Amino acid sequence: MDEVRAAPTVGIVACLLVVAVLLLPYLLITSGVTAYYDAGAITPLAAGLFALVGVIVFAAGREERTDPSLAAGAGLVFGLFAVLVCGVWAATVPASVPLQLGTADTISATLLEFHRFMLVGAAALVAVAGGWYAKTLRLV
Repeated sequence: MDEVRAAPTVGIVACLLVVAVLLLPYLLITSGVTAYYDAGAITPLAAGLFALVGVIVFAAGREERTDPSLAAGAGLVFGLFAVLVCGVWAATVPASVPLQLGTADTISATLLEFHRFMLVGAAALVAVAGGWYAKTLRLV
């Protein structure tokens, strides 16, 4: 697979990873997820919207249904905005909130404790994939 197709494919996978990480608390606990996501300055669910649109953008660029340079730029911008939203949320949500969600399982508690940072990392992968796509197209 050449890099022109690999970069947007990685972008699609990264966007789906952001959505999966956002869904993780819903799978681990039964209640309190809304309070957890609302505890920060901005809800990270907006990053999920950026990620879902990013899937469409990266796929359209990969299949050349839209201009690949436009798709690379839009993917990069969506990734950067997702990192910004997730970073602000992760920095402003109190550290005690994920610990108070009432999980008895130690694996679930550990995942929820580091969930904020996993989300920022997944969003950063979208931005990296957008940058890689732009670099592959020699736009940067």
